[in-house]
Amino acid sequence: MSLRPRLKMVADMVRCGSRIADIGTDHGYLPAWLVKSGKCTGGVAADLRKSPLENAAETLRIYGVEDKISLRLSDGLDSVLCSEYDDVVFAGMGGTLIAEILERAVGLKDKSKRIIAQPNSHSEDVRKYLCENGFEIIEENACVDDRRDYIAFCAQYTGKENDKTPLYYYLGTHPIEGNDASFRFAQKQLKHIKTRCEALEQNNIFTDEYYYLKGILKEFAEVQPW
Repeated sequence: MSLRPRLKMVADMVRCGSRIADIGTDHGYLPAWLVKSGKCTGGVAADLRKSPLENAAETLRIYGVEDKISLRLSDGLDSVLCSEYDDVVFAGMGGTLIAEILERAVGLKDKSKRIIAQPNSHSEDVRKYLCENGFEIIEENACVDDRRDYIAFCAQYTGKENDKTPLYYYLGTHPIEGNDASFRFAQKQLKHIKTRCEALEQNNIFTDEYYYLKGILKEFAEVQPW
């Protein structure tokens, strides 16, 4: 059994010997691989809809790990107990949704647990939530999968305030040296910010959002101009 690059990047951030909670599991490939490979001892595969869980059940059966992974119909972590996992994964969701799930989750502010996020959009929402709520992002990476660039990052609760700038929320530690996908991600984020600022300027809309985004561009120019 092998994983596509996007999920393999996520799997590499999961700790050996941990129990996994895969939120939005879809076909269950990630938890099946983690248990089958021996990296994880078991855990929970959760999804909001029944159809993905049925697909996941078939995957777990095929790879002979159905007794190690509990399938759960759950909106985020709402129906998953803190005692059932050590590392929780959010892969393939939008960042705004991930942040909303984290905000209402109970028990994640625990130094023994880790959060692994692979947001498909609005990664800045996830980073902002984590940094403002006592979490530290300890690892980031990027990869190419089917000609698309993906990022992922891992965080752990410290209880300390993380005084980060808006630029960090949008770029994190990207571009990572020697990683082309990471470099392209940073370029796309900055292009998105510039495009949004130009649209607001053209319509004479000088809101808080406009000045916030202009501040990010100024900060980036001062730190690392391209």
